[in-house]
Order: sequence, then C-alpha cells, then structure tokens
Amino acid sequence: QVQLVESGGGLVQAGGSLRLSCAASGRTISSYVLGWFRQAPGKERELVSAISRSGNTYYADSVKGRFTISRDNAKNTVYLQMNSLKPDDTAVYYCAARSGLLISVKATEYAYWGQGTQVTVSS
Repeated sequence: QVQLVESGGGLVQAGGSLRLSCAASGRTISSYVLGWFRQAPGKERELVSAISRSGNTYYADSVKGRFTISRDNAKNTVYLQMNSLKPDDTAVYYCAARSGLLISVKATEYAYWGQGTQVTVSS
C-alpha cells in the first residue's frame, strides 16, 4: 500500500506558475500509474494529467501545453508543473495512484489518494 502527500499549492496570479509535488511512501511509485486530479467547488473531480509506469502521459484538453507531469522514481515523487495558470485552474489538486498498466480517467479506478492541496489563481 502506498501513501501520498501533496505539496506546492498556493495563491498565484493569472499567468503565473506552480509546481505540485506528490511524495510517496510505503511502496515505490514505479509500481503504479499516477494521476493528478482536481476538484473545484460544485464540480466533479476530474483527471488533469497522468503518467503510466512506462512513461506514457495524458493531459486534459484544458491543460495541454500548459501543464507537464513527471515522475522521479529515485525520489519516489511525481510532479505537476503548471504554467500560464488561469482562474479556471483554481481547485483542490489531488495526487492518486492505481495499480495496473493503463491510465484511466475515472477517479473510482484509483485506490490511493493524497489529502489534496489548494491552488488558487487570481485574475
């Protein structure tokens, strides 16, 4: 079983950047597909980006070209670099992990979750 702890959220102006980190413990992240989800008030949790065990990546259309996901297996950490942030990116961001080989966009298919980190983008 893996435990996940996010960090790096905060308040930033539109056009700014943040880098979220998700530190794992308990098991190596190389065993999992890792995803970053976000949930804004009154909205469903959505997959923003994910990275498979082989390094394949997924990005939601709304963040393509602005966000970059990466994993450092040696540090047992996954990152989400967020550039050109917009007010619509404001949400709680969650790191999640699922066993298996394939990326899934469904939150229900991720068994392990961090506590979330707030990202607020002001206009």
